[in-house]
Amino acid sequence: MAASKWLAPLLLAAGVAACTTPAPPPPSPAADRVYVMNCGQNAATDQSRWSPGVNVGKPFELSDNCYLIRHGADWLLWDTGYPDAILGRPVSNPTGTATRTKTLAAQLAEIGVNPADIRWVAVSHTHGDHVGNVDLFPQATLLIQKAELDWAFAPGKPPPFQRERPIRPLEGDLDVFGDGSVTILSTPGHTPGHQSLLVHLQHLGWVVLSGDLAHFRDNWNMRRVPSMNTSPEQTQASLARVAQVLADKHAQLWINHDKAESLAQRHSPAFYD
Repeated sequence: MAASKWLAPLLLAAGVAACTTPAPPPPSPAADRVYVMNCGQNAATDQSRWSPGVNVGKPFELSDNCYLIRHGADWLLWDTGYPDAILGRPVSNPTGTATRTKTLAAQLAEIGVNPADIRWVAVSHTHGDHVGNVDLFPQATLLIQKAELDWAFAPGKPPPFQRERPIRPLEGDLDVFGDGSVTILSTPGHTPGHQSLLVHLQHLGWVVLSGDLAHFRDNWNMRRVPSMNTSPEQTQASLARVAQVLADKHAQLWINHDKAESLAQRHSPAFYD
C-alpha cells in the first residue's frame, strides 16, 4: 500500500509527459535525385593560378562536372560544362588544355532525358567551362544573377551563349521549387554574379554544389583567392557565407573542379537520392 502511494504519482507524471511531448518536426522537403555528369577536364600548366604563391609551375588536372536534379516531374540542370563540340578534339585555353570524353547530350540520353525535358538551366557563372552547352537547351529558363548577365554581355565581350532565350535574372538567392529543397545562393567574388547551389536529398542530406567558389579542397581549407577572381573581398565573404550554411545544415561541400573528389563520386547513370 505504501509503495502505491508514491508510485501512482510517478506513473501519472510519466503519462502526462508522454502526452505532452511534441511530435518530431516533419522531414524537410527534398529533391528526388542528383546525377553527377562528366562535363570535361582541364589539364592546367600552373596550379598557382588558382592558389597564388603555392605550387608555382606545378601542372595539375581539374575535373568539370554538371549536375542534373530531378524534383517531381521537373528537371534542373546545374552548369553545362565544356561544349560537346570538343569531344575528341583537345582545345588549348589560357590555363591549359580542355578535353571531353563524353558529351552532355549522350549522358542525358543514357537516362532517358531529352534536352527539351529540362525546365531550368542554372549556371554558377559564365566562364566557358560552365556555359559551353547552354544553347543545347533553348527552351529552358536560364537562372543567372543579373550582375553576371550584365558582366558577361558587356560591350566588346564575345557573348557566352545566345541572349535571345528565356532568362530569369536574379538579384540574390532563389528557392527554385518553392519548397526549400533546392536554393540558389548568391556567392559573388569569382565573378560579379557567381552563385552556388544548396540541395537537400532524403538519404544523402544537404549538399552545396560549389561552382567555382573554391577549385580544390586545399584552397577551400586555406580560404585562398585565385588570381583571376574579380573581387577578393566578395570571395572571402562568400566563403564565409557558405561555411555558415554548411555548419547550419550539416551539409557536404562538393567542389566541382577537385578531380580526386570527383573520381570518388558516383557518376551518371548512377545517382544520389
